[in-house]
Formats: sequence, structure tokens, C-alpha cells
Amino acid sequence: MSDAPLSRESLQQALSDLFAPWVQALNLKVESFDADSVTLRLPQSDQLSRVGGMLCGQAMMAAADTAMVLALIAHFGQFRPCSTVQLSSTFMKPLSGQDALITARVLRAGKAMAFGEIDLAGADNGKSVFRASTTYALM
Repeated sequence: MSDAPLSRESLQQALSDLFAPWVQALNLKVESFDADSVTLRLPQSDQLSRVGGMLCGQAMMAAADTAMVLALIAHFGQFRPCSTVQLSSTFMKPLSGQDALITARVLRAGKAMAFGEIDLAGADNGKSVFRASTTYALM
């Protein structure tokens, strides 16, 4: 990432620059961001769905982890190498037939560790279906 001011476009570019091809295949789109959070859109896709058109849990977890890395970029104003130490997730109900909005928020970030929370909700109905708390080691 460059030293240019943070923008939706630069965060979107980070998805291409920093993440593996299979994460890029999720087609995540940056919807919004502020100093401590990022909201991504995960488009509904048959490739990410299981029986009954429900979004699979693996896609939710990958999108959540990715969103938190972008939230850390927003928090620090630039990319800092990091590693997921813990991702504790709760699946509250299935999501089907609509895009997902993933909002990741940095709760606290120090020199060596960062903590956050993530909510995934239906883009059409706004109902939360997945929550996670995370811990990252900052390199």
C-alpha cells in the first residue's frame, strides 16, 4: 500500500494486494470505513452457498477475518503485518438469498496485540446472523 490518504479505493486495492487468490474470489467490496471500522459486502453466490442456498460458515469466517485486517489498516492508517491468534465465532441463524454486510471494529490496538469484534448481517434485512471476537498479533 502507498502512503496516499486512506480511501475506499485504497482499502479495495488492499484486498488484491494482500490476500490470497481464494480470498479474492469471495468478491468482497468495501462499503464504508472510519477510523476504527470497515464494512464489506459479500455478494450472494451459489459458489459460497450450501443446501438451501445458505451462505456457508467457512465463507463467513474468511470474510470476517479479512474485514478485521482492513479495519486494522483503517485504524493504523496503513497495513501492519498481523496474524490471527483467535477468532471466536457464533452462528446465530442462516443467511440466504441476499448479500451479507460484514462490519469489523477495532476495540483496542496496542504495540503487539489488537482486539476486535465483527458482525455479519443480511444486506436486505439488516438482521445479524454471525458475530465474532478476534485477537491479532501485530508484527
